Amino acid sequence: MSEAPAIDLRDLRKTYRKGRETVRAVDGLDLVVERGEVFGLLGPNGAGKTTTVEVCEGLTVPDSGEVRILGRAWRGGEDDAIRARIGVCLQETKFHENANVDEVLRLFRSCFDRGRTVDEALALVSLQEKRGARQKSLSGGQRQRLAVATALLGDPDLLFLDEPTTGLDPQSRRQLWQVVRDYRAQGGTVLLTTHYMDEAQQLCDRVAIVDRGKVIALGSPAELIRSLGAEHFVVADLVDPDAAADDACLLALPDVVAVERRGERVECTVASVHTALPAILAALEQRGVAIDGLATRHATLEDVFVHLTGRHLRAGGEA
Repeated sequence: MSEAPAIDLRDLRKTYRKGRETVRAVDGLDLVVERGEVFGLLGPNGAGKTTTVEVCEGLTVPDSGEVRILGRAWRGGEDDAIRARIGVCLQETKFHENANVDEVLRLFRSCFDRGRTVDEALALVSLQEKRGARQKSLSGGQRQRLAVATALLGDPDLLFLDEPTTGLDPQSRRQLWQVVRDYRAQGGTVLLTTHYMDEAQQLCDRVAIVDRGKVIALGSPAELIRSLGAEHFVVADLVDPDAAADDACLLALPDVVAVERRGERVECTVASVHTALPAILAALEQRGVAIDGLATRHATLEDVFVHLTGRHLRAGGEA
């Protein structure tokens, strides 16, 4: 008999009262996260992803729907069994400023009947040399790695990471990425929320884009990018944004799938850079349109997000 999924949500619904208004945070959401994968939950503020994660963590009771975590149901008499098998790391965790790293980990370790030792947790996040350091002396990246270490102390099967790298410098972000990769390599499952599209693209086996309480796209990063119909962009900055290069003439060119204008910038979605780029340059030259800059790039999850919702994700949760 195969193992139950790490997370299995069926027709999940949750509403809140906001003054006289009823807000549907989650509206019939279905989601399955398989064991052993890093799964990304993406969406702007108000999309319902935070409520969905809180339901999975047992912090919020849904109005209706089925919720099964590691094959068990919250409030089905097995709450303690679920809590013992999950780890939770919030976007920001506050520890006592005068407590040192060792004291924090020993405190959290006392909450579990079984799990990793303090030494093992320190090694997982590469904080051995900071064992005696007080909280107030740690950098932001070190504090966040410590928070992940506390979540890993119980040797969980499922790890929830809520925007774990927000506000961190690039080096600290990549150090946490490696922690996630190592945890997955040992058989762990991760549910990750993030506003960094490169992070989701680097770490996640699959991602779900949530908007207005529903999953509107689901698949691997590569699958979602291919769903755009093209995987490359040609971007031209025009000297004169009012120059006569209409979208229709560009759309008629070989392998040009879509054209979008942003002020003096024209962005062409293309199926092949090799065939589309010369054709675009020739069309602009024929119409006397001068360019000030030219670039090509691969499609990203950010492009998928904008295509599906019309909004950009930005760090800090604003869209």
